[in-house]
Parts: sequence; structure tokens; C-alpha cells
Amino acid sequence: MSGTSEGPRASAGTAPGAPAAPVTERHTTAPAENGPARTGSARTDSTPTGSARTGPGGGDAGSVASELRDYRAAFNAATLPMGVVDGRGHVVRANEALGGLLGTPAGVLAGRQACELLDLATDDRTWHAYREVLLGRRSRFRCTRRLKHPDGRSLWAEITVVPMTGASAAESARVLLTVADVSDRRELQERLRHLQMHDPVTRLPNRTLFFERLASTLETPPYQDDSLPSRQHARIGLCYLDLDGFKAINDTLGHRTGDRLLAAVAARLTDCAENDASRNAGGNRLVARLGGDEFAILVEDSAGTQALTDLARSVLAALQQPFDLAGQRLSVSASIGVVERTAAGTSPTGLMQAADTTLYWAKADGRARWTLFDPERNAHRMTRQSLSSTLRPAVERGEFTLEYQPLVGMADGVLRGVEALVRWNHPQFGVLPPNRFVQIAEEDGSIVQLGRWVLRTACRQARRWQLDHPDEPPLFISVNVAVRQVWDSDLVADVAQILAETELAPGLLQLELTESAVMGSGGRPLRALQALSDMGVRIAIDDFGTGYSNLAYLSRLPVSVLKLDGAFVKGFRYEDGTHPSPADETIVEAMVQLAHRLGLTVTAECVETAGQAERLRRIGCDTGQGWLYSRAVAPEQIAGLIGSRPLEG
Repeated sequence: MSGTSEGPRASAGTAPGAPAAPVTERHTTAPAENGPARTGSARTDSTPTGSARTGPGGGDAGSVASELRDYRAAFNAATLPMGVVDGRGHVVRANEALGGLLGTPAGVLAGRQACELLDLATDDRTWHAYREVLLGRRSRFRCTRRLKHPDGRSLWAEITVVPMTGASAAESARVLLTVADVSDRRELQERLRHLQMHDPVTRLPNRTLFFERLASTLETPPYQDDSLPSRQHARIGLCYLDLDGFKAINDTLGHRTGDRLLAAVAARLTDCAENDASRNAGGNRLVARLGGDEFAILVEDSAGTQALTDLARSVLAALQQPFDLAGQRLSVSASIGVVERTAAGTSPTGLMQAADTTLYWAKADGRARWTLFDPERNAHRMTRQSLSSTLRPAVERGEFTLEYQPLVGMADGVLRGVEALVRWNHPQFGVLPPNRFVQIAEEDGSIVQLGRWVLRTACRQARRWQLDHPDEPPLFISVNVAVRQVWDSDLVADVAQILAETELAPGLLQLELTESAVMGSGGRPLRALQALSDMGVRIAIDDFGTGYSNLAYLSRLPVSVLKLDGAFVKGFRYEDGTHPSPADETIVEAMVQLAHRLGLTVTAECVETAGQAERLRRIGCDTGQGWLYSRAVAPEQIAGLIGSRPLEG
């Protein structure tokens, strides 16, 4: 163990030796018997002038020898084990207490190396500190060592080594070594540490001890040295799990039952870990409760991914067996995140982040299952997180642009309007389509800021086309709106302000909302849609036919356009005349007829072939949108289509 330095450094001019008695200087004039002292004369004791020998204590040689005998008598009689060690580390003298501690007569210890007797050379740091005291470069050294008592028991000893300052020249360059039995104190510390490091409910190691063990595992050879062959093949595994629905058990049956369940789960996890260790030789298993209903099984020197997933399966099977808790029968399940990898390059933080992510996947995938960490899936998650954290600043930096896809009249092929589609010119990932970031924006609320920018930019562009082509019928602009924009902002006020700023007529603006958002509208969203419709803005239901399709509710909504989902159009006839899905044509025809009876117009999405366009035209579809006419393009290209011949189709 490491030594700890205490006290001031020894002075370079101090000669080591046996402890000396306190020195008392006497320079006072001795009074004459029955009379005053003589001026200018002094007496020191009764020793004739010039005949006294001054010893270390300032007294005569006889008193010094007497003091040394007293010190040695006290040294030998002391109950504290002590020894005198010379500069080479050899024991010069040892008292009986030290001999009794080591099970060897004190006289036999003389000449032995103290470091061997007291285990001071087992680690470099302790050995170096001890040598520094022997060489006079350090004033004190203290360490704790586990020693073997003669009766066979182990004891913890606190060893202190200090220079013997103020000794005679005969005992120069020596140090005093003392050994104190601190076993009781150490045992108390270990009991307290056990209480601090273990969960009182399950008796398992707690979060603190788990992370201490994990860090120690990854920092200990062969884990810490990439150059070692054993390190290159060393693997580590972790099963991170929590119970599904444990909160409901606590809330309905009480915390006492919850604690009993946790203890029973801990016992089964321990059995699984022990059985796994017996099947897969090598490596240790540490089962810990990390808090709440979260547990972890750490597998050192993992035998591979297959072995770890086998352990996860056995854990799931064990936990699915009913629990009998004081006559109460309970069934639970668990979700497990499994991470298994080479130890090279692995950190405790990185391993736990991967485990936490994988546990989240297991929950999201349906619970009561284990999920193995997938680097590709994690990379996608990290990309998503990166996009989420930079989306708001990206709007302010102007990283978004709009492209426009034509909406064409099915009867004449003339351009009637365009749909604005947002793109993110990401500095790292390139141009990103809406499906890469719109959902993220809806989740974190930045869709309000982004949607407002899209609406203003699109209306400004539609007005510019109108001014640049005054002799042509103006194009309407269609803009997608997320339901969160209706809830989290005053969409009606935003639209009114933007239309006033851009001087665009309300009838040239179409707002698209998904079917699931519109069909469930009530309260504030419904009032907002009605206010926009009253303003003259057209409301379109996007992807119609894939959501609720509540036709009764549809008749009461302020909707003017239905956009049929592209899945129906793809089932239309191909150029060779085949009919992959005749039912799709029947459904589309029925929806078009229904919409027209309700006074609504119909737009077909994903029109890709002339055959699809022809069939849509014959069943009465009003407008079409798709690659047959054009992909989404820059505004300059749309300007070139205004007033031109009918588009293909």
C-alpha cells in the first residue's frame, strides 16, 4: 500500500540516533550559601571547571548513560511493537512486542531486513517511500499492511517509520519503526464500507460499487494495455435490465410488496449469473442493483456475444416464472439491453451509454425482450440527436431552403399550383429531405419556428411569381402544417400577418394537414381551421385514406381538398396494361365521387406513369402530383413552367 508522508522534513544537519532527553541550558548565577551571589562568577552544578563532559542532554557522561539505559528499558518494555532499523534496512534492535507480533524472538530479528518482515516491498510506491526515509530524504512514512499472526489469523497493521533525530553519533542514520494493530478499526471500516456499497433491500452491490468495479476492471491489466496479446482478445459484457410495469406493482400493492419482489428478482439474477459462470469457464459475474427496478450483470472476460445473449435469455426465462411473495403470486417481465465488445478502447461511460441506449430499444420494441447493441442503429440515433441539437440554430443561420413540386390539372395538364417542400442544407450531412428532420422538429417544438419560416418564404415566392407573370393565372402555394403548430402557436395570426406582409391573396394559399391530425381536431385546432377557412385559405387533408377516414366527421370539417395517398395510385395499371391491384382503382373512384358530392376537390399523389394519369383523369381526379410531371425543383425552374404548354401526362 502507499505510504503517506507526515510531519516536517528532517533537517540536513540533524544526526540520527536514539531519542534524547529534553536539553535544559543553565546560565543563571548560583547564589552563595547564606549570602548573595558573587558578581561575575558562575557555577554549574558541583563539577570542577574543565572536568565536565557534556553529553547529548547537556549533563555529564554518567547521566547520559543512565538516560540511554532508561530509554532502552522503556523500549524493551513497551507494549507497542517497535524496532530500530539502520540505513540499509536491517533491524538493529527489536522489542519483545515486535517479536511477539511476528512470532520470532526479538533477539533473532536483529540483522533481518525490515521490509521482508513487514511486507514493505510488494509495490513500488510503498518501497520507494520507505527507502526515502532510510536515506534521510523524507521525514515520515506510514502505510497499512495485512500481516500473518503466529496464531494463524490475519491482522491489519499500521506501520510508521521516522528518523531518530537527536541521537548519538553511534546510532546515526537509523530510523524508528512502530507497528500498531488496527484490525478492529479496519474491520469497522470494512463493515461501514459494505453498508455504503450494498443495497439494503436486495443485498446486492449498489450503483457505487458497480461503477467502481467496472472502472477497476477496465483499468487493470490486461485491459489497460492495448499492446498485450491478451488485451487484444479480452472482451467485456453487460446485461442492463429493468422490470416492466414495476411502478404499477408499487402503486397498487405497496412498497413492502415491491421490496419483496426486488429481493426475489435479485436472487434469481444471482442464480442465473452463477449458472452462467459454471457453463462458461473464466471471468467473473457481478450482479448489482443500480437503483429503482434497474439491475445489471457485468461479465468480465466475456466468452462472446452468443454467450452473453444466452445469459439474457436465461434471465428472461427465470423472471417470467411467477413469484410467490408471502402467499401473493405475481408475474413480471423485464427488458434487457445487451452490450458485448472487446475491452480495447472501451470506457465505463461508453459501455453504460451503449447499455442504456439498448435498454431503451428493448422497451421501444415491445418490452419483455432482450436487444443487442447495434452500432448502425446507434449511429442513426446519434445522427438524430445531432440534428435535434442543431435544428433551431440552423433556422437562424439560414440553412434551410425550399423546393417546389408542380400540382397539375388532370384534365388539361396545365400547372395550377405548387407544393413547398423544405430541405436542410446541413454542413455535415449534406442536403436532407423533410423525413429526416420534420419529426424531430415536431418532437422538440422547433417546428413552430421552422414552419413559420417556410410559410413566409413560400408566400413571398408565390407573390413574386404572380408579379413576374401578371398575364398568367396566379399559382396557388400549398404548405404543410404540423398539428403542433396549431397547438403551440397562434397559426391564424401568423397566417394573417404573413399574407398581409407578402400581399398574397388568401385564396392562393393552401395549408396541408395530415388526416390523423385533422380528423381528431376539436377545440382550439378546429376553431383555428375554421378561422383560416373563413379567411379564404384552403385546407387540404394530406395522405387521405391511410388514417382515421372518419367520413361522418369529414363532412363537418372546413376542408376543401383531399390529397389521396400515393399507395392507392401505385396500385393502378402499368404501361403494359396489367392491374396489380384492381381494388385500389375501385377505392380511389369511390373516394373521388364521395369528395365531389361533398364539394371537395381531389389531388392524387405519386403519379409516375401516363397510364396512372389517364385512369385518374377518367375517374374524375382534379389535380395530380408526381414524377410524371416533375420532381421538386428550384423556384427558377417553376418560373419556366408558368404559361408553358401542358405538362406531360
